[in-house]
Amino acid sequence: MADATRSERLDRLPFTPLHRRLVVIAGAGWAMDAMDVGLISFVMASLAVQWKLDGATLSWIGSVGFVGMALGASLGGSVADRLGRRYVFAATLLIYGVATGAAALAWGVASLLFFRFLIGFGLGAELPVASTLVSEFAPARIRGRMVVLLEAFWAVGWILAALIGAFVIPLSDHGWRWAFALGALPALYSGVVRRSLPESVRFLESKGRADEAEAVVRRFEAAAGVPSPETAAQPPAPRTVHAAVGLRELWRGSLARRTLALWLVWFGINFAYYGAFIWIPTLLTARGFTLVKSFQYTLIITLAQLPGYAVSAWLIERWGRRPTMAAFLAGSAGAAVLFAMADSRDAILIAGCLLSFFNLGAWGAVYAATPEVYPTTVRATGAGWAAGFGRIASIIAPLCVPPLMAAGGTEAVFGTFAAFFGVAIIGALLLPEWKGRHLAEDAASV
Repeated sequence: MADATRSERLDRLPFTPLHRRLVVIAGAGWAMDAMDVGLISFVMASLAVQWKLDGATLSWIGSVGFVGMALGASLGGSVADRLGRRYVFAATLLIYGVATGAAALAWGVASLLFFRFLIGFGLGAELPVASTLVSEFAPARIRGRMVVLLEAFWAVGWILAALIGAFVIPLSDHGWRWAFALGALPALYSGVVRRSLPESVRFLESKGRADEAEAVVRRFEAAAGVPSPETAAQPPAPRTVHAAVGLRELWRGSLARRTLALWLVWFGINFAYYGAFIWIPTLLTARGFTLVKSFQYTLIITLAQLPGYAVSAWLIERWGRRPTMAAFLAGSAGAAVLFAMADSRDAILIAGCLLSFFNLGAWGAVYAATPEVYPTTVRATGAGWAAGFGRIASIIAPLCVPPLMAAGGTEAVFGTFAAFFGVAIIGALLLPEWKGRHLAEDAASV
């Protein structure tokens, strides 16, 4: 291994305790993110009763966080390509954790909207950076699986949100405030992240910080029981065309098609996912279920996310990123149609569980594939802009639910979601397949 670059040395390692620690630490932050996003769906249903809010106001409470997420994702990736993955990950955890705690003190709709925007900004910047960091450390043969496992922590966070929604929010008129107070935990966790997560070796090399990069690689080699070489091979110098990191770089040459494909995937899956899951508790209440029952049913539906991630993690290194993503998106579209047709409690639960299973399995594949599309110098930027563009759909989708319900009921709402899953399938089929390949390979070579 004396002539191997640092990136190649990382790719050849087995799965080590340090890899496990990386996934768990990043995943805990990811779960807290999901808990915060999930909480708003239960808070909306509660405030609809307590504050007697109309559908339009509820839609803005659901959507304003995604306005912040769109801005945060777009800027966060670019900052991570300049300052580092670990720095941005910790800083964004702090921002949205503090903002979530502040939301517990909201005194009206306007203040809640302001805090929700700040929460979304921090959250949007964090997610693509965390997946990029894990992707850059994962050995090539299991890189997709590791990122899907990271994404699986989203289900853990959403389940926590469902538990809080089912057992904390209904306790009193201030239950939703206690829910937000619990969501402030990431502010405390940000310090753990800064101390415990290593910085990306590929990022350090791209900035000329070779000694730091070598020290990180040697830590991972020591954890694996692999001897480190006496001298490290030098990686190729970063291409100067990517020296100025920005949106324009993502639309140069062959990267343009990848960017277009990714943006289609992110837009379609965001519209369908957030349109459905932000509104499910409120829609169940509108169908005549009590607030407590609607929260309990949402918890059951949410539990189906875990096996969805597990199957996706298994298939992504067997089938590959593209077929796994397309298959789960097709399953999501079918489940959305079933939910539109459901006319009983059992049918709603079955269709909801299928939607949860396939949709979150698709999300795992999306997060695994996204960082692989771009070279190191624009990887976080590319992932951030894809996520940011997708957040435009997550802003629009909750606002579309009330008029769609008025026009055609549940059939119109979930039929529209199925159509947007179809848009995501088209994007997935246009992506390159990166299963088993090294991130160091030229992104323009496929």
